[in-house]
Amino acid sequence: MKAKDLKQLTTVELNSKAAELRGLVRDLRFKVTTRQNSKVRDLRKARRELAQILSALSANKQ
Repeated sequence: MKAKDLKQLTTVELNSKAAELRGLVRDLRFKVTTRQNSKVRDLRKARRELAQILSALSANKQ
């Protein structure tokens, strides 16, 4: 998701997306460590998206 798209979302929507991504990151981390998922890139993408959303949230609070 683009940064300008994230800026248009409300804090409630950003919080719900962050919660979804936290669950996804947790699941992917377990799959990678148990070698069920060999695509580490998926984990990196999810972590990056989560960081972008958290940055947008902190920018909205200020």
